[in-house]
Amino acid sequence: MEIYSVEDIPRNKIIEFFKLHWGSPEMVISSGVYDCSILEGFAIVNVKGAIIGLITYIIKDKELEIISLDSIEEGKGIGTSLVQEVENLAIKKRCRLVKLITTNDNLSALKFYQKRGFILSHIINNAVDKARELKPEIPLIGNEGIPIRDEIELIKILN
Repeated sequence: MEIYSVEDIPRNKIIEFFKLHWGSPEMVISSGVYDCSILEGFAIVNVKGAIIGLITYIIKDKELEIISLDSIEEGKGIGTSLVQEVENLAIKKRCRLVKLITTNDNLSALKFYQKRGFILSHIINNAVDKARELKPEIPLIGNEGIPIRDEIELIKILN
């Protein structure tokens, strides 16, 4: 499984990926509003050249924040490989932790990250209502019929 920097992938391909999987490249979370198509990150592509995994991040104040992580073929180690790549980069950049924000309905993300050493650090109640003011297409109901309301921050302290 070869990992590429997003700089090595045509931007239009990344924009199309986000449009297909998120509706747009714009991500609205309590830490900011991001155009994921211009963020730093890593991707995995299949033999046909299609993106099958993509992670984006920012680094600020010795903290690396994962802004997005998508794996199209679950259970094959794609997401794990991308998170490990970001953690290795964070260590090289002397970051003290890796963090991310997900929504309360995203049970698969909560499970995925906790299995990889992340801990729940903060709940931001009703944060998604504020995000909808900027991005009204965020659905009211999410995975497994759970209302999307809150954001949950997870962190992993680096040694």
